[in-house]
Amino acid sequence: MGKTPIISKTLARQVAITAQYLADPRPNAGIDGIMELINRLGCLQLDPINVVARSHLLVLWSRLGTYDPLLLDTLLWQDHCLFEYWAHAASIVLTEDYPIHQMRMRSYSQDSSNWSQRVKDWMEQNDSLRVSILHALNDRGPLRSRDFEDISVVTWQSTGWTRDRNVSRMLDFLWTQGHILVARRIAGEKWWDLAERCLPTWISYDPLPEREVVSRAAQKSLRALGVATERNIVEHFTQGRYPGLSDILTELEAEGHIVRVHIHEGDGELPGKWFIHADYLPMLEQLVVAREPRTTFLSPFDNLICNRRRTQLLFDFSYQSEIYTPKDKRRFGYYVMPILYGDRLIGRFDPALNRAQCTLVINAVHIEPDIAITSEMGQAVATAIQELAHFLGATKINYCRELPEGWKHLLS
Repeated sequence: MGKTPIISKTLARQVAITAQYLADPRPNAGIDGIMELINRLGCLQLDPINVVARSHLLVLWSRLGTYDPLLLDTLLWQDHCLFEYWAHAASIVLTEDYPIHQMRMRSYSQDSSNWSQRVKDWMEQNDSLRVSILHALNDRGPLRSRDFEDISVVTWQSTGWTRDRNVSRMLDFLWTQGHILVARRIAGEKWWDLAERCLPTWISYDPLPEREVVSRAAQKSLRALGVATERNIVEHFTQGRYPGLSDILTELEAEGHIVRVHIHEGDGELPGKWFIHADYLPMLEQLVVAREPRTTFLSPFDNLICNRRRTQLLFDFSYQSEIYTPKDKRRFGYYVMPILYGDRLIGRFDPALNRAQCTLVINAVHIEPDIAITSEMGQAVATAIQELAHFLGATKINYCRELPEGWKHLLS
């Protein structure tokens, strides 16, 4: 076994953003580029908030630049190269990764946890509702939640918004078990159908051994992250679904598929055992060469920053979404997008799209206290805002409220 590589924190960040396709060159903005990108990321988190654009569309824009969102619909609903399922959250995932996600489908509500027992008991109590949903889909094809009759016997109890939403709950559980999938969306609304009608004929339903699934998922998670600890891997992609991971990482390391690295910062070292995929070892040498920094903005749910602890450790950037924070308690704004400049997260801004007026409104721009503001940086941010406006179809940009003092002449 060779000597453990020692890399700087800066190089670790560069590996992370390069692995995430957030460094130049960009993938092409067509079908092939989208598939290449999702193959690397593993999933695109879905979120209903549309104050700028849906999160999964912004994740693609950050990496591709302007592209046609209808291409994603083609891949989802026509080519069936992608489907919606639960990764670290409700997400768009690769159809070729079906064997990885099938492990959750087969085991959902089958363990001894209180949640699993509750779901299992409720589904058994409402078996007539389960059967009626499957029969309706079989006979009538894709249907919306509101197209099903609620014939539940026992209502779903919750302190949140799911209380008494019996049809929606049953659909969610059948989806997680892999019996049904989203067949299409119209104006964001889900149309459900039997899973076998939503998947291509080449799919194999024979389950893989658990150890093989975990090995595949772990390597996919590590490739997406660039550099990661065991905990990072567990919290990424198929979050929490890595039984026996420690032993599998030991095997992968012994077989040369992954490599241990030490990440140094000054006289110290980042805590934990850090790994890089062996495929990325050549990247360590290539990234030593200076590169032109890319400037872009990240969705609050972007794959690079979805693990807030890792973001703080690697990027020295504390980020918490304030979407659900009361307005008077927000520090930075409602839908705040971090600003990526090269390998640093230099700040954040609060945008909103006024669709009626075709205007991208920039409510505020905040720069991190330790960042030295330069005109070059400001121009790069201004250009990225213009690129975002173009992607969103906004013909005007309206800057208001808080702007960095040195950039006011650029952001106008």
